[in-house]
Amino acid sequence: MLYASYEFQRSLLAGASVFANMGANLLTNPLNPLSYVGAGPVVASALDVFAHAASPRGKPAFGIDAAELDGKTVAVTEEIALRKPFGQLKHFVKDGVKDQPRLLIVAPMSGHFATLLRGTVERMLPGHDVYITDWRDAKNVPVEAGSFDLDDYIDYIVEFLEEIGPGAHMLAVCQPSVPCYAATAFMTQDENPCVPRTLTLMGGPIDTREAPTAVNTLATERPHAWFAQNVIATVPGLYPGAGRKVYPGFLQLAGFMSMNLGSHLNSHYEMFKHLVKGDEESASASKDFYEEYRSVCDMTAEFYLQTIEIVFQRHALPKGEWLHRGRLVDPGAITKTALLAIEGENDDISGLGQTKASLTLAKKLPEAEKKYYMAEGAGHYGIFNGSKWRTKIAPVVEEWIAKHND
Repeated sequence: MLYASYEFQRSLLAGASVFANMGANLLTNPLNPLSYVGAGPVVASALDVFAHAASPRGKPAFGIDAAELDGKTVAVTEEIALRKPFGQLKHFVKDGVKDQPRLLIVAPMSGHFATLLRGTVERMLPGHDVYITDWRDAKNVPVEAGSFDLDDYIDYIVEFLEEIGPGAHMLAVCQPSVPCYAATAFMTQDENPCVPRTLTLMGGPIDTREAPTAVNTLATERPHAWFAQNVIATVPGLYPGAGRKVYPGFLQLAGFMSMNLGSHLNSHYEMFKHLVKGDEESASASKDFYEEYRSVCDMTAEFYLQTIEIVFQRHALPKGEWLHRGRLVDPGAITKTALLAIEGENDDISGLGQTKASLTLAKKLPEAEKKYYMAEGAGHYGIFNGSKWRTKIAPVVEEWIAKHND
């Protein structure tokens, strides 16, 4: 009923969005006298904001077709290096450019598409041969494809690294820090030649007992059964994944929006004021952000529930109690991969110390192969997108990769 109710509401809002957009266009038409006087600009701006907020969204495109390299513009082509039922390995191929450090960027499976890391890819692309995990929307994966949980996530990471080949580097943003950390430990134990040379963990919940945030509190103040009963829904019949149990993306988005509701409301009010003034450029900046932010996808119920239990409730990784397909996840096994832990000073998703714990748990890794960086003034989103990422954080990552690339 939850998913069906949402779809009914979404269909109504989609129609309302179309009419609101038509109204805004009519009131801003240069041939319409009302576009210059009276309440015309105000009503048009209000309709524009509503139309943008209510419009349905699908999976965005990366839209990266060029990169600047040594003062020259190089064409970029997106290729699928490996396709799996629940995700694919996407490769950004630069025309005529070879022998750059290969970098796997692991996007979070947490309600948003991998395109949320478009800024991360764009910044690292000029100096690196970039790959990214492009996870599928679970509602579009047929039930016949099987299940996907945290164990499968680890297996996918290993397969992706093997596809890229020996000597690659890996960067995990937020949630995938945990499975990427585990995959690195297992690959080291198995003497897998494709174990990454460096692993950069950014704002990841390695040990959520450190500086708990509102997200951590939500996950621990309720029993595991509560999540299974209250946030899991069944995909309705209009999607390819009909019948699959999922944690809907719209619930994830609602949770994130409610955490900072005041700032989101203020952003839309500022967008409205920019439109009234005719400042389309400033309004477009806000629209572009929310266009991406509101594009959400579902994750499988088994992945979500297993993550809640192992990462947030049992703290199984830092306690040394996490079993992956019967094998203990041992951070002490990491001896060949240099670790870089990055945290944002104002991160309200993964508190200070949660990612840094990865360095302490890797007890056998020499201190010279560990590095910690705290980005002053950066929130969670700012760690991997925006000016602080481009000018302050990315150079640290680049230097770490270059140091360990040979």
